[in-house]
Amino acid sequence: MKSFKYAVGFAVYLLIVWGFYRFLFQLPETIEELIIKPVVWLLPVFYLLKKEEEGISSLGVTLKNLFPAVYYSLGLGAFFVMEALVINFVKYDGKFDLRANIGTLPLLTSLGLSFATAISEELAFRGYVFTRIWKFLGSELYSNVVTSLFWALIHVPITIFVWRLDFSATLIYLFLTTLFGMGSAFVYARTKNILSPILLHVLWQWPIILFR
Repeated sequence: MKSFKYAVGFAVYLLIVWGFYRFLFQLPETIEELIIKPVVWLLPVFYLLKKEEEGISSLGVTLKNLFPAVYYSLGLGAFFVMEALVINFVKYDGKFDLRANIGTLPLLTSLGLSFATAISEELAFRGYVFTRIWKFLGSELYSNVVTSLFWALIHVPITIFVWRLDFSATLIYLFLTTLFGMGSAFVYARTKNILSPILLHVLWQWPIILFR
């Protein structure tokens, strides 16, 4: 029960604090992903682990099931790539526009930032929030849905204050974000290894920019 309260409290904390951050600030992506996000997302997780007297293995940081973690993430990641390509094709009136919001950073820098983002967010959400809610509710499906809804809500501010998407584009993005959240929790539940949602996150993040 205590861990469940911590997990829900942490998710609410992220909704509020990260939402206000997106509203008030827009720092360079490298600073956000390498400094701000680890402080805001990960430090509270390690603090809560200390209160629970749990180790990082409870977040899925383990060498077990490495190969299944890779297989699951690659398999579901291929689905997300195809999904993003279809949406890009529809959005741009029957043709592909692969230039959409790729950004100006070098490829390897962008890829490194994607991994940094994935590590912070997946340790926080699938490693901490999902596992605690799942343990309390006892149902993988319900826990997955609850966690994924929190996950989608946290992404609302960036669509409004940073990307400034219109209403329909915001709804599509949030739908895809929820779908990814459910897929991420699914692969984590199969492997109990945080590597699977981290890899899936990177595979999802790159094609999803084709939709924006």
